[in-house]
Amino acid sequence: MIKIERREDCSGCTACASICPVDAITMRPDTEGFQYPKVNEKKCIECHLCERVCPIANRKVEQVKKQDAYLFQLKNKTLRMESTSGGAFTAIAAQVIREGGVVYGAAYDEDLQVIHMRADSIEDLRKFRNSKYVQSNLGNVFREIRDLLKENQKVCFSGTPCQVEGIKSFLGKLCITDNLLLVDFVCHAVPSPLFWRKYVHWQEKRLSVKIGNVRFRDKRHYGYKYSQMVITDENGGERYHQGVESDPYLRAFFSNLSDRPSCYSCAFKKRYRESDITLWDCFDVGLKAKTLDDDLGTTNILVQSERGAEWIAKLNDDVMIPIEANKCVAGMRELVRSVPQAENRAAFMKDVADKDMQEIIDIWVPVNLRVKLKTFLRHGLIDLGIYSFFKKILMKRRLNRNFDSSY
Repeated sequence: MIKIERREDCSGCTACASICPVDAITMRPDTEGFQYPKVNEKKCIECHLCERVCPIANRKVEQVKKQDAYLFQLKNKTLRMESTSGGAFTAIAAQVIREGGVVYGAAYDEDLQVIHMRADSIEDLRKFRNSKYVQSNLGNVFREIRDLLKENQKVCFSGTPCQVEGIKSFLGKLCITDNLLLVDFVCHAVPSPLFWRKYVHWQEKRLSVKIGNVRFRDKRHYGYKYSQMVITDENGGERYHQGVESDPYLRAFFSNLSDRPSCYSCAFKKRYRESDITLWDCFDVGLKAKTLDDDLGTTNILVQSERGAEWIAKLNDDVMIPIEANKCVAGMRELVRSVPQAENRAAFMKDVADKDMQEIIDIWVPVNLRVKLKTFLRHGLIDLGIYSFFKKILMKRRLNRNFDSSY
């Protein structure tokens, strides 16, 4: 049976629980809100399937392969504004649905908790648009997809790299079918669902409103290069917007305080992946293709397989510019390197478990003079129209760092 000796050795992908033929494994949250497998030893039949499908215990050796790369933008600017970057996943998923397939991705439930859901129509894809900086609950999605593939149904699954390797390991030979399309993205890390839940409750109390939606990367206020955390009520009215330097949830996340333990030594950070397609932001679009630099968002597409190439070739109705793969990945450290663990993460997560959100904010991410000054300076640069100029300088410095693009 599977035994998690160290929390760093489990990404919560659910492959072990999904493969168990007697349902002896359930996913249970720990004190930080992250799910781990719990084995009912009385039900366990010692078949060892759970051990064999664990993508961390059975790491795949990275295989160098030919890769194609593109810069992508939806022509529909309304949909592109709703998307995190250029809307590539919307285009890919819409094509799958047009061909009679279904799509799985991360969306909010009625309590604003992030779970994997199914979309059967192009209209349904809206719930997947925009990033959700929370680890999603996969539930029984792996089994659902297995059953659909056995019925010869086309399926697109989108998830973090660990989720993609988890489902691929779970499905085994079923992955050979051309009916399955696996899409992952360059992942910073996955933050605690418990921390997210406390943040939502804190905002609802503070704003005296039932939150209808949260957009982690809203472009409407200051554009793509400085997207905002935006909260709307049930009627769609905006009630809050703050940037990465001032919102407490984003500050903790990008300080690497709230991430899952396995994220600090991620087994899935690599260029050559098990997915068919890898997507990520193209903030440096002005250095790669100036004509696309309209501050509405652009997606980097890295094609990982022949199957992925076949689907990408179908995206003829939007803007897609080929780019040399090494140039595409240059400077993207998070593609291949884990984020460093904050030294005081353990103390932070203990407070997340024990204290209410306002106490956590006052201790760990207070809105002090430094935060106010950073916000003022950033807004000032935007108002003067020179924020994008400084952003490009930073991007050039990042690209000039030593980066092994042949990794």
